[in-house]
Amino acid sequence: MTATPTTAASTTRASTTTTPTTTAQVIELAGRVHVYEQAPGGWCVNNAGIVVDGRGALVIDTAATETRAKRLRDAVDGLASGPRRVVVNTHAHGDHTFGNHVFGPATTVIAHEDCRTDMDRHGLALTGLWPGTDWGEIELVLPDITVTDGLTLRYGSEAAEVVHVGPAHTEGDLVVWLPGPRILFAGDVLFSQVTPFHLFGSVRGTLAAIERLRDLGPRTVVCGHGPVAGPDVLEENASYLRWILRLAESGTAAGETPLEVAGGADLGRYGQWIDTERIVGNLHRAYLEMDDATPGGPIDYADVLADMVAYNDGEPACLA
Repeated sequence: MTATPTTAASTTRASTTTTPTTTAQVIELAGRVHVYEQAPGGWCVNNAGIVVDGRGALVIDTAATETRAKRLRDAVDGLASGPRRVVVNTHAHGDHTFGNHVFGPATTVIAHEDCRTDMDRHGLALTGLWPGTDWGEIELVLPDITVTDGLTLRYGSEAAEVVHVGPAHTEGDLVVWLPGPRILFAGDVLFSQVTPFHLFGSVRGTLAAIERLRDLGPRTVVCGHGPVAGPDVLEENASYLRWILRLAESGTAAGETPLEVAGGADLGRYGQWIDTERIVGNLHRAYLEMDDATPGGPIDYADVLADMVAYNDGEPACLA
């Protein structure tokens, strides 16, 4: 996994060497509220939310490749009769943002200020990690409106509360909370049957964010990756992250590297989740937070990704 920097204004096309093995479906969660669920939810295969009213749709995250983003757009168009489109990017990663452009120039894109900064800084660099993926012709579209705390959007009588909870998966994480039906679109703050990944944010910060989300009392949780879940998914993620912190504490005391700790760890029930190699990235972040009480902060991502490849005996599969 070697990142190739790409400028924000550029486009990319690469021939595919792998066949995607994922499925996508629209699931109605409540009146006018849907999830566009892409299974199984591994690397670059994310979920999106769709909230509709007579004027159009709120779309929560887009998709990684041009093909996937257009399928999402078609699903939105099939649900929303009105022309208005508002996209909320929960964070900066390309699987949640690269598809912004397919919704057209009249679409309003909303994100956290840190998300916009990260998108502008990294551009299309994610495509360099998996050059064999058919990304299509991606044009980076940066958010038009940024927030530092949150805002409330209205869809008919429905309120959609956009809330900043980072640093968690990243510094600029937003979640979208629908208090009426008690549905939470959590972005990558939470994962469902998929190994969490907080290398770019904070393990401790994510645990704090989970406590904030518990207080909302969600009935249905749409994670950034994996199947739609109930409120139990909050504790599943928190339990995993507390385990990561315990491993980091014992590993630092023993003078072991994150890769060594990961290699000797008994994954137990977490071994049933996909993308288990993420334990290495999470441990690297947890190690940093053993020494620094401040969540987040810089880290050498290239070295960490190399350790993840070593743990996995090869590059993780991108199903996009």
